Amino acid sequence: MTKKQKRMLGRIIAAALLFLILFICEHGGMLEGIGPGWILVVIYLIPYLVIGYDIILKAARNISHGQVFDENFLMMIATFGAFGVGEYSEAVAVMLFYQVGELFQGYAVGKSRQSISDMMDICPEYANIEVDGKLSQVDPDEVEVGSMIVIKPGERIPLDGVVTEGESLIDTAALTGESVPRRAAAGDEIISGCVNGSGTLKVRTTKEFDDSTVARILELVENAGSKKAKVENFITRFARYYTPVVTIGAVLLAVLPPLVLGGGWSDWIQRACIFLVISCPCALVISVPLGFFGGIGAASRIGVLVKGSNYLEAVAEMTTIVFDKTGTLTKGEFKVQEILPRGCSSEELLELAALGEGYSTHPIANSIKEAYGKEIDTGRVGQAQEIAGEGICIPVDAKEVLIGNEKLMKERRIDYEPCQSAGTVVYVACEGKSRGALVIADSVKEGAKEAIRSMKQVGVRKCVMLTGDRAEAAGAVARELGIDQVCAELLPGDKVSKVEELLTEQKGKEKLAFAGDGINDAPVLTRADIGIAMGSMGSDAAIEAADVVLMDDDVRKIASVVRISRKTLRIVKQNIVFALFIKALVLLLGAFGMANMWEAVFADVGVSVIAILNSMRALKEN
Repeated sequence: MTKKQKRMLGRIIAAALLFLILFICEHGGMLEGIGPGWILVVIYLIPYLVIGYDIILKAARNISHGQVFDENFLMMIATFGAFGVGEYSEAVAVMLFYQVGELFQGYAVGKSRQSISDMMDICPEYANIEVDGKLSQVDPDEVEVGSMIVIKPGERIPLDGVVTEGESLIDTAALTGESVPRRAAAGDEIISGCVNGSGTLKVRTTKEFDDSTVARILELVENAGSKKAKVENFITRFARYYTPVVTIGAVLLAVLPPLVLGGGWSDWIQRACIFLVISCPCALVISVPLGFFGGIGAASRIGVLVKGSNYLEAVAEMTTIVFDKTGTLTKGEFKVQEILPRGCSSEELLELAALGEGYSTHPIANSIKEAYGKEIDTGRVGQAQEIAGEGICIPVDAKEVLIGNEKLMKERRIDYEPCQSAGTVVYVACEGKSRGALVIADSVKEGAKEAIRSMKQVGVRKCVMLTGDRAEAAGAVARELGIDQVCAELLPGDKVSKVEELLTEQKGKEKLAFAGDGINDAPVLTRADIGIAMGSMGSDAAIEAADVVLMDDDVRKIASVVRISRKTLRIVKQNIVFALFIKALVLLLGAFGMANMWEAVFADVGVSVIAILNSMRALKEN
């Protein structure tokens, strides 16, 4: 509980004690014949001002700024009216219970916000730089790329980098929700925001602080509350028109019946005050955004960042999900599985392919160089010519070498033997003659099959996989995982076209999500209704373009986010229906004189508290 909330609690207790004493005295007849009527007003004004002075000040300040119609104004007018008709105890009670509801609401919002603000604790305060054999603490902003930093046991990792010395276990729970620490040793990449375990690490930084993982996460968290769901926007617009309408309705209720029917001013003014208390839209204005905030908080606790409640709402309506294959459903760790020479030895074929791919950093090229296992003699290689979507043409030992897929072989009229093995097939030709093929396979990610099954269980009807890989390799992965539709052998630009085609198949409120991790996925992530990026190893461009970020790349968590989002939407709709029904019922009873101020307090504070309690259920993941 904050200091402000503690002060409010003290005011509530003080006002409640004064009110209780006055209530007992009034019903015990001790206040009868106390003197002029104004003395009784002054006595009741003491607890009223103790508990309600800030509401009156807020209402007055808002009126001076032209913002007349809000809950502070409604409470002020309603309680002033109660004093005007001699209902002093009711006036104090209304303000007291309203402040109790406000305190409860503040506590609930704080608890909900805490689940997200816990992410803010990942921000490192300093970085250790070694200068002349001594460690000095500097601001992470001051550390340049390529600097050597030292991370002691128990310290938070300040910047992204690569371990050069030492070995330790890294606690990633704050970022990924994963409770099991990860081992880090020389050569491993580590990300900022995690906590170092038992060993001291020396790390070479690879990013500036502003571009680091922790900075990107903090920016996403800070902006999450600014993007509102359609339901939230509706409630905001509703309250803007609703409050003036009920205020005018209360004035008409107080004035018209006495003018038309004659007399009874006190009774009708009291009904108007009851009408105002009932009509306060607190339950809707607070519980709806609180529900979405709770849902975003629940997602953050399992290591998933949702960039706004509008995206959480969209996830709840998701019926189709499209996956990029490499790095999303598969590990992206390519290995040479088969070497199929033709007219040369296996060693000669592998050497030719490795020399040709020497300058490339593509995962497939790296797997060929890894299988070759020797240093590449760059003096034997000329300038490579890249052929988009097909492969490369490169001089090796002054001979023209082609390395690529079947399209390249057909385009250059090479007499090759088609390979039907599951995996990515890289064909090699030299001087117009085929030299064979290499089969490179990528392994399926742990949990990918379970992820697809879970998504079907939560109501996602169609799972699609897009890849530039061969149809045979893509088909093998799809069959293993239970994918509904496969689109293979796509060029980078084809992914956007395919997603747009799938978008046209969506009906009504149905939404399509795309999950990917590479820089070439950024356009597709933007085009889909919901973009889901892999945050751990994903590119900056993909994370920037996405609406939802999986901090540990675990695709199983997509189904969990769908469950959280649907639960959140269900809670929000329950609150709207419940609040409107109770308020409409008690408003009618109040207008016909069948409800007193106590029922009005329940219709306002009671409904708000129940709605807030219901909203807090969204904080739980299940």
